[in-house]
Amino acid sequence: MEWLIWGGAAISLAGLTGLVWCIVKVWRARNAGHDDETLRAIVQSVVPINMASLFGSVIGLMMIVLGIFFG
Repeated sequence: MEWLIWGGAAISLAGLTGLVWCIVKVWRARNAGHDDETLRAIVQSVVPINMASLFGSVIGLMMIVLGIFFG
């Protein structure tokens, strides 16, 4: 079950990378001084990527736990 642990770690790391990307994108948009409507549009465009990254991180962590449990 070692493959499940390493696969889960890779998926979780990819999700974490996506989450960090979302944070950086919104942070840069806030510091750029956009008006409220433009900032809202940027945040709305990031939300689906944020949710997918969070889902990937959770699935990866569940794979790690299952790999440890079954291993």
